[in-house]
Amino acid sequence: MTTLSIRLPEDMAERLREIAKVRGISLNKLMFEFSVQALAEDEAKQRFTAAQVRGNAKQALKMLDELDAMGL
Repeated sequence: MTTLSIRLPEDMAERLREIAKVRGISLNKLMFEFSVQALAEDEAKQRFTAAQVRGNAKQALKMLDELDAMGL
């Protein structure tokens, strides 16, 4: 496991602490969940691009639906 340190404006850090508190999880867990979501979105975009390059319209449209479901 890796430890990362990030610099955030104090108001942003406080908002993140509040979100974690409302969800009943630690700030660490919240950042982990946000990271998982960001990685999943990136992977979906990469799969879409790969399908688009291969000319697989059906697969590309399916991935667009997935991205839409993620709110992207």
